Amino acid sequence: MLSERMLSKVVGAMGSHYLATDPCPDHMLPGPIPGKRYMLYMHVPFCQKLCPYCSFNRFPFQEEKARRYFVNLRKEMLMLKELGYDFESVYVGGGTPTIMMDELAQTLALARESFHIQEVSSETNPNHLVPEYLEQLSGMVQRLSVGVQSFDNGLLKQMQRFEKYGDADTILHRVQDVAASGMFKSLNVDMIFNFPSQTREMLLHDIEMVKQTGCNQVTFNALMASPSVEKSLRATVGMVDYEREYEYYQLISQGLTGGPNPPFRHNSSWTFGTTRDAMIDEYIVDYEEYPAIGSGGFSYLDGSLYVNTFSVNDYNEAIEAGHMSVTSKTDFSKRDRMRYRFMMQLFGGRLDVAQWKRDFGCSVAAGLPAEYAFMKAAGAFAHEDGNEITLTPKGQYLSLVMMRQFFIGVNSVRDQARASLSGDERILAFGE
Repeated sequence: MLSERMLSKVVGAMGSHYLATDPCPDHMLPGPIPGKRYMLYMHVPFCQKLCPYCSFNRFPFQEEKARRYFVNLRKEMLMLKELGYDFESVYVGGGTPTIMMDELAQTLALARESFHIQEVSSETNPNHLVPEYLEQLSGMVQRLSVGVQSFDNGLLKQMQRFEKYGDADTILHRVQDVAASGMFKSLNVDMIFNFPSQTREMLLHDIEMVKQTGCNQVTFNALMASPSVEKSLRATVGMVDYEREYEYYQLISQGLTGGPNPPFRHNSSWTFGTTRDAMIDEYIVDYEEYPAIGSGGFSYLDGSLYVNTFSVNDYNEAIEAGHMSVTSKTDFSKRDRMRYRFMMQLFGGRLDVAQWKRDFGCSVAAGLPAEYAFMKAAGAFAHEDGNEITLTPKGQYLSLVMMRQFFIGVNSVRDQARASLSGDERILAFGE
């Protein structure tokens, strides 16, 4: 699709510009703006084994190092409290957040004591959908996202997840049991589409299996070829073909939201829920600003992007020295802030035109003439008035393209941050 290729190229070029970071000498986040809503993001960078396609900050699990890390994660959280932050929502990402349940429980208990927490969202993997883990998660976590990726055993083997997390039938039954229990307000199944060896039949099978899980939300992430994992991707799953991405996206959208009684609806461009209330996986849609704690975390606050150190060793030393783990930042211009808002809100399915005018003092067309004109000419806008802009099915896909390219840009920032790793940490992160 010509519009996809043009958009990918433009967003990629823009991302390399406004995601370029500089050192942050004071290693601290700014305090909150009175009256603004924030969400707290926590990063747990440990996994039993690293997946070849993953670009997030992650290291193989070592218990002693992980326990020290959790102690410092709690200390950094209290630093945010001292700055004056309060939160009603916490999102724990990874890595594998549930890799040490006792430490996670202690950390979330402290969060509830320190802030006005109303809900906790956490990621996990299928091997943790067993009573030993679920009994501890019940009541502690309200929104759970399970990294399934595919219900095809061949793809699971290519992703090196078959041995770690079980075959497709085992995963399906575990998710079904959790969904039937009603244990969580939101149960999200996290999938990936457009693997090089994935056929239409494989994807259609994945869609049908998702329907059988009983989950109330599914996220179909587009496979993203991050520079740091490009070699491992090529060796395990092959080269990514973006030419067929739109075709596969249409299959997903139609399979989940089409027909007279569709089981799901669009919650964002790649997230589908039985209700809007099921939202979990893309917290950036509901909370534009969020401070992040933990190694490899990203914070977006008052028009600036902050990046925490990707070294667990440096992270521990920083917190124990009494300051936060921020190592670099970039300040968005007004135009960049508008681009960020444009992308994030359209990704969520609705751009708030009235809020835009209040915050930026202009219309969307005047603030971003080229971006607005491109999306309008491409047939992306379904409805537009003085209150909102909503998207056509093609617009939903183009919004996915923008987000995919943005995340590839973020992954490049991760690559730069990881480039400074040395010694054992570099080997653990990248292999020999």
